[in-house]
Amino acid sequence: MDIWSKEKRSAVMARIKSKDTKPEWIVRRYLYSRGYRYRKNVKKLPGSPDIVLRKYGVVIFIHGCFWHGHSFDGHIPQSNSDYWRKKIERNQKRDELNKRQLLKMGWTVIVVWECQLKSSKRNQTLRILEYYINKSYLDHLRIR
Repeated sequence: MDIWSKEKRSAVMARIKSKDTKPEWIVRRYLYSRGYRYRKNVKKLPGSPDIVLRKYGVVIFIHGCFWHGHSFDGHIPQSNSDYWRKKIERNQKRDELNKRQLLKMGWTVIVVWECQLKSSKRNQTLRILEYYINKSYLDHLRIR
């Protein structure tokens, strides 16, 4: 049973953003401070990646753990649970399809999960992200 009325729940859900979320801001601020230049939410690419580093051949998706089914600890809302389970499964299938299409196009796809940006793990996650961006760049140079 939901703790809020249907109208209140609808208002809360409507306020959830899909762009410029706090996790995206954290990653973008870090990348910009380290000298990386990027484009946001490029609609011409499958899945409209959150960050596109064209020079490095890298696209980055920053996924919310609930919405994309990461580390699922069984916390599916009790009300309308079938709907939520199906929605998350559709999101996962769509994510996988977008990833395959981007890989076929020659992009390196990196997924950063919301939980990896919690303050206790943030610095390590961002350093690893930078490592993979540079690795991808060097790999693309070797291929050419």
